[in-house]
Amino acid sequence: MMLDPTWTALWLLLCAAVFAVPGLLYARRQRDDLDDYIAARNSQNTRATVLTLVATTLGTWILFGPAQAATWGGLAAVLGYALGSMAPRLVMIPLGRRMRELIPEGHGLTEFVIHRYGRPMYAFTLAIMLFYLFISLAAGLTAIAHMVTLLAPIPLWLTASVVMVATLLYTFYGGLRASIYTDKVQMAVILPLLGLLLVFGWQAAGGIAPTLAGLEQRAPQLLQLSDPGGLRAGLTFFIAVVLTGLFYQGTWQRIYAARDARVLRRGFWISGLCNLPVVVLMGLFGLAFVGLGLEGDGSVALFSVLLAEVPLWFALALIPLGLALVMSSADTTISATSSIIAVDMGRLLPGASDATLMRLARWLIVVAAVPVTWVAAQGYSVLYLFLLADLLCSAAAFPVFFGLFHRGYDGRNAVISTACGLVTGLAMFPAPGGGTATLLESFLLAALVPVGVSLALMRLLPTRPDYDFTTLSTLVRRFEN
Repeated sequence: MMLDPTWTALWLLLCAAVFAVPGLLYARRQRDDLDDYIAARNSQNTRATVLTLVATTLGTWILFGPAQAATWGGLAAVLGYALGSMAPRLVMIPLGRRMRELIPEGHGLTEFVIHRYGRPMYAFTLAIMLFYLFISLAAGLTAIAHMVTLLAPIPLWLTASVVMVATLLYTFYGGLRASIYTDKVQMAVILPLLGLLLVFGWQAAGGIAPTLAGLEQRAPQLLQLSDPGGLRAGLTFFIAVVLTGLFYQGTWQRIYAARDARVLRRGFWISGLCNLPVVVLMGLFGLAFVGLGLEGDGSVALFSVLLAEVPLWFALALIPLGLALVMSSADTTISATSSIIAVDMGRLLPGASDATLMRLARWLIVVAAVPVTWVAAQGYSVLYLFLLADLLCSAAAFPVFFGLFHRGYDGRNAVISTACGLVTGLAMFPAPGGGTATLLESFLLAALVPVGVSLALMRLLPTRPDYDFTTLSTLVRRFEN
């Protein structure tokens, strides 16, 4: 089913405005200082924390990624993907509580890294966090642009530009608080439309029987949780998603935005549990795609199943669903990038006033939006860059967070261990277009080699004085009003 491009473009603009205007009005009512703009410290209750975390997680990728994973890894890949999307929320509970205890007036991960390990490890961590934010935003815009082209022949650049401008309108003024506020609005659209999507998808597939019969004939291994290929895919997704999630600045912002440790624990637990069934259910469309013998690219498996039978009104409703999904994650990424800019530019420009840092946080993200939108308009597959960012995070994960609890672990060890993990992981990392045969080995080496190297160096290198964690609270201060 193809819609009229002119009317679809107008509908796209209207829906984007409907999501942007409430956020803009909310943002203009607020007159927050810089600290509140990037942290919204201790302001969110459990309900708000759950909604913003779920909205942040449920980006446009859920319409593409889980189904595509199912087409080549089956149930095992989908479960690995789902568990990987849930686990970071649970892991962040002890990490977040520890960070709030040590740095109660902090803003994110980079402040901990520079004071705990020094500049070399800080530079590496900052680079991978910014790289991941760039790729995440470009991927979200690319996904929504591709989704709209499946409904109407609208240029990719137009959809990407509309989404970016609409999202920037309210995050530019309102920062993190506006992002959290609009997450609540967007969730009111996402949840019922996802429910309808599942209903129409079930009807389009003819129930479960045709899919199971087709899979038994065409690809029975996709139904087997013990299938070696599926297990490899599931484990790869799990490692990549879990370790990358630890470096997402948008999550660290919400750790500090939670009202207290109890809200943090409950909010992250509930949101993590909510992620699991959504990813599994979206992945089932990939099994239906294979079982029904549909033709085309597995990356659009959900739409191949859905659009054959969907009524016109729901085809139109897919646009606000896609917009709500992408804007809920895009505004988080934009706000997260602004936070990093403000905090780290403040370190580079120690004499800059809060007003200057606020302007830099706002306008530099506008400048960065130009190349992000350009990349999204090209329609590139960003999967390879995503996997590369995941690998970088995997190599840095143990060195960064081990020092959050162990006093004897130092920056020299962290840098050497991260470098070893990165070198061994990259040695096995597939070349562009080279397939995924060694992808699991690459991630396992990147994640586990730093553990072994760190423990070995702690025995072999001369010991240094244990780090005094109490100094962190004096080194990191909130921005003044």
